[in-house]
Amino acid sequence: MQHTGRSSSRASSSPKAKASRSTKPSRSKPADAVALLKADHRQVEEWFEQFEKSRSDGKKADLARRICRALRVHTTIEEEIFYPAFLEATGDEDIHHEAEVEHAGAKNLIAQIEKSGPNDDYFDAKVKVLSEMIKHHVKEEEQRDGMFAKAKASDMDLEALGERMQERKDELENASNGKAAAQ
Repeated sequence: MQHTGRSSSRASSSPKAKASRSTKPSRSKPADAVALLKADHRQVEEWFEQFEKSRSDGKKADLARRICRALRVHTTIEEEIFYPAFLEATGDEDIHHEAEVEHAGAKNLIAQIEKSGPNDDYFDAKVKVLSEMIKHHVKEEEQRDGMFAKAKASDMDLEALGERMQERKDELENASNGKAAAQ
């Protein structure tokens, strides 16, 4: 009976109260590793789309900064936590090595973008090529027989990995935000 009472009180809650409650479970129960990585992919894809549509140099510079920072954090948590666990659980060196090489190429371009800006004649081209590289990488990770599917089919503890990855992500973002504030 008490459960029904709680349920009905939730049903009569304001939309704002529901929204705040809906964010709490994600904090008490972090996303699994694959969900966390996919959320990162969607965020960066959105920023790439905004970059392509923008005509403002200031907006493009801000979006490029966000994209590069997010990709640096994302590649770090994949390389430090997810990829080693994937390799250990699946033994699939081909997928692992290809992902690592794709990361190296993206990091090279990220460094070039970070050193330049909208005044660089190649700035837009560099961001576009990075976008294409990331789209390819994401497609490979998320396809039916890709890294994420193989991770889910393995004995990897994706929830525990997701928790570790979120902690490391928070740590990297806080360090990155501290550097940005100091500049």
